[in-house]
Amino acid sequence: MKTGILAVAVLTLVVTLIVLAPSSAWAGEDGAAIFKAKCSPCHGADAMGKPAIKAPSLVGDDAKKMTDDQITDMIANGGKEKKATHAFSKKGLTPDQIKALVTYIRSLQK
Repeated sequence: MKTGILAVAVLTLVVTLIVLAPSSAWAGEDGAAIFKAKCSPCHGADAMGKPAIKAPSLVGDDAKKMTDDQITDMIANGGKEKKATHAFSKKGLTPDQIKALVTYIRSLQK
């Protein structure tokens, strides 16, 4: 009887870890992959920006001062300026992918 209860407890723990743990790790990986594909060509692999093409740093003080909502709007809709080069919500990125991208950019700022 005790082994049955122990087995159920272990199985419950394993299922909980499988469901909860990967979600945060996968979000970081997805954000990194999206950044590499969509952002690094202009902002650089290190997110330091490319002044020659007027792509700002995403890890500098100006970017750090932006709220998550402002960064989300910039990525999804092009920000206040409605930059067509961004507006990734119209280019197929889902809200969850944009959130993962914001999370990844914030991790680069640390």
